[in-house]
Amino acid sequence: MIEARNLTKRYGEKTAVDDITFTIPAGTVTGFLGPNGAGKSTTMRMIVGLDRPTSGSVTVNGAPYAAHRAPLREVGALLEAKAVHPGRTARSHLMALAASHRIPRRRVDEVIEQTGLGPVANKRVKGFSLGMGQRLGIAVALLGDPHTLILDEPVNGLDPEGVTWIRTLVRRLAAEGRTVLLSSHLMSEMAQTADQLLVIGRGRIIAAGPVQDVIDASTGAHVAVRSPQATELAARLEVDGARVEIRDDALDVRGASAEQVGELAARHGIVLHELRLERASLEEAYLTLTSSAVEYRTQKEIAA
Repeated sequence: MIEARNLTKRYGEKTAVDDITFTIPAGTVTGFLGPNGAGKSTTMRMIVGLDRPTSGSVTVNGAPYAAHRAPLREVGALLEAKAVHPGRTARSHLMALAASHRIPRRRVDEVIEQTGLGPVANKRVKGFSLGMGQRLGIAVALLGDPHTLILDEPVNGLDPEGVTWIRTLVRRLAAEGRTVLLSSHLMSEMAQTADQLLVIGRGRIIAAGPVQDVIDASTGAHVAVRSPQATELAARLEVDGARVEIRDDALDVRGASAEQVGELAARHGIVLHELRLERASLEEAYLTLTSSAVEYRTQKEIAA
């Protein structure tokens, strides 16, 4: 579990993280979303002790990161995959980290196998592709078999097979009761992977909760209906308090469920050709939530 209380980080006059409080529960994958410059990286760096909060606190599994005697066994983090001496091999890098935490050699072999690094394990890191660098970073995060995983853009540089592997991996880790905090700009992937969302903008939390709840709260679901008696149906729905937009024989209904629309139509003998609940995508919800929190825009975006 990760718990932050009134967490704040300032760099001079710039407030990167502004008095945020949140809990990342065990047994779930929590998606950490926000525009560039929103405070995500600073928050993750404070969780693992790389940055000291200006005020407030953050703990992992009940204690600050620095208080854990063997941090790699508590928290595995992928924040910068290429933060490795380029002259080392993948195996030697993992062996050095394992020795510092009294992790047995067999665990190094396990994570090399688990992350698909076998063919390049004895090659120098300076020759690694972006995707192989990511796999090494994930191997480091997994090395101590930790209770908590913090992964920043883990699918960056991975091919489709690698993306699917990451999705399966984090879901399995959460199912084992571990805490997984996952940051990504790929909304379609996040929608398939995360259970919960934490959305940050300009250093403040702007949404949190189960994925579908966040989507519905920010965009609102609606019922789409097609009927040859669309005008009559619209009038009866409006009498019942629903909001209706008519487009030829199609209706966009808000304020009534699909079941309520169907039952009303049946009571009045109105023929329906189509009746379905439509929800926005996570990408649409994210853009709505962060529209006023984007710090860096192109001139074209500003003009739009």
